[in-house]
Amino acid sequence: MRNDDLDRSLSRQEEILPSSGFVASVMEAVQREAAAPAPIQFPWKRVLPGLLAAGLVLVSVVVASVQLLMHGAADQPLPAQWLSAFASLMATSKSLGANWMALALLVSLASVKLSMRLASGRVGRSERT
Repeated sequence: MRNDDLDRSLSRQEEILPSSGFVASVMEAVQREAAAPAPIQFPWKRVLPGLLAAGLVLVSVVVASVQLLMHGAADQPLPAQWLSAFASLMATSKSLGANWMALALLVSLASVKLSMRLASGRVGRSERT
């Protein structure tokens, strides 16, 4: 299309009318959206303490690891420092009962996954009937 054709097409003063039912369908959609309830907001007040606790644990593990690497085995080469730091962290976690905590987390994760699978299976069966 050349510029002359484009200018001629745009210079027409014809009135553009929407197809029949377009305005009504748009207004119906607008009213439906206005009547819809507001979306449920994420419960940040309930999640924030857990996020703060996880951040605190992460920072304490990093600080403890750095201290072990700097002061615990300064005369050893770097791979040996990492191994000794890991062994020290494992001994500390064992004394704190971290193996039971990990087991509890694993069992809770398994129960959540199982209940989600069972719930999704029930929904699937009820939709088919």
